[in-house]
Amino acid sequence: MYKLFFNLVFKRMDPEKAHYLAFRWIRLAARTPVLRTFVAAYFAPRHKELRTEALGLRMHGPFGLAAGFDKNAVAIDGMSMLGFDHVEIGTVTGEAQPGNPKKRLFRLVQDRALINRMGFNNEGSLAVAARLASRNPVFRTTVGVNIGKTKVVPEDEAAGDYVKSTERLAAFADYLVVNVSSPNTPGLRNLQATEALRPLLSAVREAADRTVTSRRVPLLVKIAPDLADADIDAVADLAVELGLDGIIATNTTITREGLATKGDVVNETGGLSGAPLKDRSLEVLRRLYARVGDRITLVGVGGIENAEDAWRRILAGATLIQGYSAFIYEGPCYARAIHKGLAARLRDSPYATLADAIGADAKKVSA
Repeated sequence: MYKLFFNLVFKRMDPEKAHYLAFRWIRLAARTPVLRTFVAAYFAPRHKELRTEALGLRMHGPFGLAAGFDKNAVAIDGMSMLGFDHVEIGTVTGEAQPGNPKKRLFRLVQDRALINRMGFNNEGSLAVAARLASRNPVFRTTVGVNIGKTKVVPEDEAAGDYVKSTERLAAFADYLVVNVSSPNTPGLRNLQATEALRPLLSAVREAADRTVTSRRVPLLVKIAPDLADADIDAVADLAVELGLDGIIATNTTITREGLATKGDVVNETGGLSGAPLKDRSLEVLRRLYARVGDRITLVGVGGIENAEDAWRRILAGATLIQGYSAFIYEGPCYARAIHKGLAARLRDSPYATLADAIGADAKKVSA
């Protein structure tokens, strides 16, 4: 039914307008007491065998919504209603900014992919913090807060901008993510170099600890799939050295190899997400797990379309997994299908629990 609706309605609409239309429907459903109960009962059934502990947090399952969909923390309950076990909001910047000029979001339907150059359009850390502070949750879910650099802030002043967002948002975050991997903010990816990343992550860690004294806010870093293998290893080693809680692998890619879609849309600048990212994202995850093992939490994201993709990420070393682009193509049953398929694969596997399956492929190789 959704695929028919997508082809008849959404596919004919500007992608950004379609996004905000769907967004309004989700928010409306989540604000309607009886409706949201029935919606959650269908789209978000719980599977006890998928219960997950990660980052010191207990979650209904391992599958969450990646950053980028809910930039301003306005639909957390709505996305939980649709079955996502955690919702990562953002990317939020120190100051409000409109993002890049439109048109800035493009569908590659043949490839089940998106190209975006949104440019961190968001209301800014002060406004998002106020919204989170006043939030009265309807559904229990884990909320991650993804922070990035304000575009007008010079690269050498980036740490201060991230610290500003941390001081405003850390108290409301179940976990905090430093995003240094979007291709749509000039100079941002330069911060992935360890000589720049070390002081940045240290400053954010100190700010989080100074701001929130009642608990330790888990801190993760999100990296690009376009990093060279040696740079991936360097980030992994730095994460262990600094005592980071996790790495999210991966953000969007600037490559355009192997696409079925033809025409000018392929040459649009921005980050490519969705199915074409699947293999490289999995490759990066495997490399990270080989480097860090179980010492830190790995989050797999990029091209996760179905339960098989999710299961492969878990076997490769991911404790948590995330999706976004496939949600556009699969619709509201996306998370439900992932959970149902994961539960079935776990039952048919030799592993007693989901935790036992994490990194199992790597452990077989080393055995």
